[in-house]
Amino acid sequence: MTPQALSDIRVLDLSRILAGPYATMLLADMGAEVIKVEQPDVGDGTRHWGPPWVGPFSAYFLSVNRNKRSITVNLKTDEGREIIKSLAAKSDILVENFKVGAMKRLGLDYETLSKLNPSLIYCSITGYGQNGPYKDRPGYDFMIQAHGGIMSITGPEDGPPYKVGVAVVDVTAGLFAANAILAALHHRQRTGQGQYIDVALLDSQVAWLVNVAQNYFATGQPPKRYGNAHPNIVPYETFETADGFLALAVGADNQFMRLCHVIGRPDLWEDERFQTNAGRVTHRHALIPELQRVFRSRPTDAWMQDLIEAKIPASPINDIPTVFADPQVRHRRMVQTIHHPDAGEIILLGPVPKFSLTPAEIRTPPPLLGVDTDEVLKRLLGMDDKTLTELRTNGII
Repeated sequence: MTPQALSDIRVLDLSRILAGPYATMLLADMGAEVIKVEQPDVGDGTRHWGPPWVGPFSAYFLSVNRNKRSITVNLKTDEGREIIKSLAAKSDILVENFKVGAMKRLGLDYETLSKLNPSLIYCSITGYGQNGPYKDRPGYDFMIQAHGGIMSITGPEDGPPYKVGVAVVDVTAGLFAANAILAALHHRQRTGQGQYIDVALLDSQVAWLVNVAQNYFATGQPPKRYGNAHPNIVPYETFETADGFLALAVGADNQFMRLCHVIGRPDLWEDERFQTNAGRVTHRHALIPELQRVFRSRPTDAWMQDLIEAKIPASPINDIPTVFADPQVRHRRMVQTIHHPDAGEIILLGPVPKFSLTPAEIRTPPPLLGVDTDEVLKRLLGMDDKTLTELRTNGII
C-alpha cells in the first residue's frame, strides 16, 4: 500500500456535527488515524439526522466521517475521562467543538492534557472563539452567516438576504482548522512543542469576505447585493438563454473583445464605455441589458459550444445530478464508491487534493457507533477483555 502523508499521525476526535468532523476527515483522508469518540448508545448527533438513510447511516453522517474509527466513551464519568486522558497522552492531535469552558469543567482542557503530552496539538472549534464578549454564545452555521455579513450580500439585488445553500461556514471553519493543525505539526517537527489552536466560526466567515471586505475598507460604502453579478467585474453573472441559463465570467478585456465577436455584437467592443473593465463596471446598467437580449436568442448548448471554442469562461448552470454525471468530475474521482458490510455499496465524495507520492484516499467507510472501541482500547491502552466487559457493564464505554 502506498504510504500516506499523515500515516504516522493519530487524531483524537471529540468533535461532532460538521465543522470538527470535516476537519478530522480531511486529516484522515491524508492517512491520519482518526479515533472518533462518541457518547455510548447515542453517538454523534448527525447519526440521527435522517432521512435520507443509507442502511444504518444518515446521509449527513456519511458525508464527513469516512476513514475514521469509532469508540464510545462516557465523558460524564471519572473513568471515561481517564480513558480520554490516556488516549490524549498517546495522540498527536485532539479536536473538539464543545461550548467554551466545557472541556475545562471535564478536566480535559489543553492546560491539563498538555501536561500529560507536551507535544499535543489541541484544536477547539466554537461559534465565537474562546474569548471576547460573545464567547459564551452558541454558534450555528445559519446564524453565523447572518452575523458575519455573508447573507447581506447574497440574494437578489432588490430581494431579501439569502443564506448559502450548503453549511459553508462549518465547512470553511473545518478547512481553516485542518490548515492550522498542519502548520502546528510543522512547528512541532522543528521544536517538539505542541500548541493550542482556537478556531471560531465567526472569524472564519468574516475572513472569507475577502474582496468584498476590501471594497468596504477602500470606500467606506456598505457592500450591496448583486444577485449573481459581481461588484468588481463585468460581465460576470448569469444570463437567460432561449431554454435556460448560463453563467458567464469575463475576467479580462481581451475576453470581452472575443465575446462581442462571438455574439455578433462588435459594436459593443467599439463602444469606448465598454473597452475596459472599469468602464464596464461603471456602465453595467447599459451593457447588461444588451447582452441579455442577445443571449435569449439561442439555446444554452449552442452558446456554450461557441463560447468554449472562443476560450471565454462560461458554464451551464448544472443541477446536482448533472454535476455528478459530469465527465470531468468523474475523471477527477470526486465520486467514489466503497463497500460497507451492513450498508452495501456507499457512494461518497472523493478527496480534493491529488498528491503525486502520498495519495489522499478513502480507505474505510464511515464507522458504526463504537465498532472500534475494543480494538483501540486494547491496542493503545492495553486493556483486556475482562476490563472492557466491566467498563461496558458500568456504562463507561
